[in-house]
Order: sequence, then C-alpha cells, then structure tokens
Amino acid sequence: MDQPFKQKKRGSWNNIFVHLLLWGVIFILPYFFMDSERVFTWKPFMRSIPEILGFLLIFYLNFFVLIDSLLHKGRTKEFIFYNLLFIVAIAFLMHYSRGLLEYLIPELKPRWRGRHPNFFPWFLIVRNSTSLFLMMGLSVALKMTVRWFEVDNERKELAKAKSEAELQNLKNQINPHFLLNTLNNIYALIEFNPPKAQQAVMDLSKLLRHLLYDNNQSFVSLRQEADFMRNYIELMRIRLADNVKLVTDFSYSETGNTKISPLIFISLMENAFKHGISGDKPSFIDISLKEHPDGKVEFVSRNSYFPKSDYDKSGSGIGLELVKKRLELLYPNNYLWHTTIEDDVYSTVLVIDTKKQQDDTELLDRG
Repeated sequence: MDQPFKQKKRGSWNNIFVHLLLWGVIFILPYFFMDSERVFTWKPFMRSIPEILGFLLIFYLNFFVLIDSLLHKGRTKEFIFYNLLFIVAIAFLMHYSRGLLEYLIPELKPRWRGRHPNFFPWFLIVRNSTSLFLMMGLSVALKMTVRWFEVDNERKELAKAKSEAELQNLKNQINPHFLLNTLNNIYALIEFNPPKAQQAVMDLSKLLRHLLYDNNQSFVSLRQEADFMRNYIELMRIRLADNVKLVTDFSYSETGNTKISPLIFISLMENAFKHGISGDKPSFIDISLKEHPDGKVEFVSRNSYFPKSDYDKSGSGIGLELVKKRLELLYPNNYLWHTTIEDDVYSTVLVIDTKKQQDDTELLDRG
C-alpha cells in the first residue's frame, strides 16, 4: 500500500510542475519577442488580465470537466458543441472585460484605441476565439498525455503484481518438489546407513531454515544462497558411492551486496545429481558459482550423462521448466542460459546480470 501511495503523490507533484511550466512558457515567452524597451511593463500585463483569465477558464473547464465527462465517454459532438458555445461566450467576455478595465483605469487604454471602431472589436473577438481554440487543443493534448502516463503506470503496476503472484506460485511449487526429492534420499539412507541418515536430517534442517526464513523474500544475498547450495551439496554427498567424483568451486565476495533470487539454482543441481550418477560406472559432477566484478553471477554445472528411462522420469523436467519461468519473471532480458550434451557430458551454464536487473527494478519503481 505504501508504494502506490508514494507513486500517486509523486505523480501529483509532477502534474503541478507541468502546469506551472506550461503557463510560465505561455505568458512569459511573448516578452522575449518584444523590443528591448518593452521587455516587461505593467500596463500591457494589466491589459492582458482578461485574456489570461479567459485562457485559464477554457483550459481548466476542458481539463477537469468537459474532457472527462464528454470526450472520454465518446460524446465527441457534444464536446465540440459545448466548446464552441463556451469559446464564443468567453471571447466576448474577454473583449468587453478589457473595455471595462480600461474604463475603470484610463491610463491602461492604448493610444490606438478609438481608431477604426467597426473593425477592431470584431477583429479582437475573432483573435480571442482563435487563441481560446488553441488553449482548448492544448488542454486536450495535456490531458491525453497525463491519462496515457496514468494508464501506463497502472499497466506496469498490474504487470508487476501479476509477476509477483506468479513468482510466489512458482516458489510454492518448487518447495514441495525439492523436499520430496530430499526426503526420498533420506529414506534410502535409513535402510543401509542410519548414521548418514541422521547427518542428512541435520543438513536438511539447515535447508529448511533457509526455505522458511529466506525463501519468502524476492531476493537474498548471494552469500546466503551459496550457503544453502553448499548444504544441499553436502546432503547429496552423503549418498554418493565411491565411483562418483564431486567437485565444487564457489567464488564470491563475502562482504558484497549482490542479491539473487532464492532457489534459482537448486533445480539445476538436482538435475545434475539425478542424471549424472551411475550405480556401477565412473561418474562425475562439477558445480561452480562465480561472482564477476561487473555484477554478473555465473553458475556452471557439468556432469556425466546417464539419461533416465521413460519409466524413471517421474518429475523430470518439472524443475527446469520452473527455473525457466522464474528467470523470465525475475530477470527478463538479463540472463543467459544454455545447455549442451556432448560426449556423454551434460553441461548447463546460467549467467545472470544482477546489477542490470537491480537498476531496471529501481527504474521501474521510480516510474
């Protein structure tokens, strides 16, 4: 609730600034085209007060009333009719108000007033009407621009809310998927190695702590996620046979402020342990996580490839599909992910530009 309120407040101040700038340009700019002796004097300004009030009246009559009640509702003919009516009426008022002002303050009357009496009133009324038409068009243009920005901001807020809802739904799917696989591993350990099973339960408790307290956040520190990954790998290492070689390499700043989405790499590691281990053949799994100085986080997983049969593919592909959806929601256009299978070696590389994503998120919040 706090963020939309701040955005609305910021938007209202922006609108006030635009209006002040607009009227400042309209009323100050003509003085730059006068000769040096008439840059600004009070008499022309006082004489222009009826015109100023007329411009303000037609502009804000459209901005606050006619555009919303008629034009936005498709009642274009009525909008044009009422504008014609008001413009003609205001043009006459502007002309005769100036005459009244000059009558009350005679020194405001220009030297040329009184010449061509049949020509000047109608000329001034037509001139006023033309200016009022321009102000009406300016009001419509500004109102449409403001409306476009409001609709665009609403669209961004809806898209952001939808993305957050979808992301939370994906997280809720990942947690049971991950826990199910882990519990299956512990169940297998209980039968042939109870001490290792006990250690596995301890490691699982650390993982659950991460899931319960950190996974509810959209982003966590890279150090926290790396600790979680280490705990997961140690949990998996307990059940590995002697024919499996497991190598890990973690390189990141312990004091940095890099943020990453929680559990973004877990399905990739699960996939390595699922398809990279053979019961009787030499196997290997290499997992690395590196933080680059430019803010990019690179995850690389390489493993021997032992594809599962159709009978043993329960849950296969679900985790990877969730990873893809989360990347599209959290890091659109800010990640690179590709996988290869070559010489019975499965490789997956995921590079996330966390700095660019953080900048894009902050820009969106300000917008």
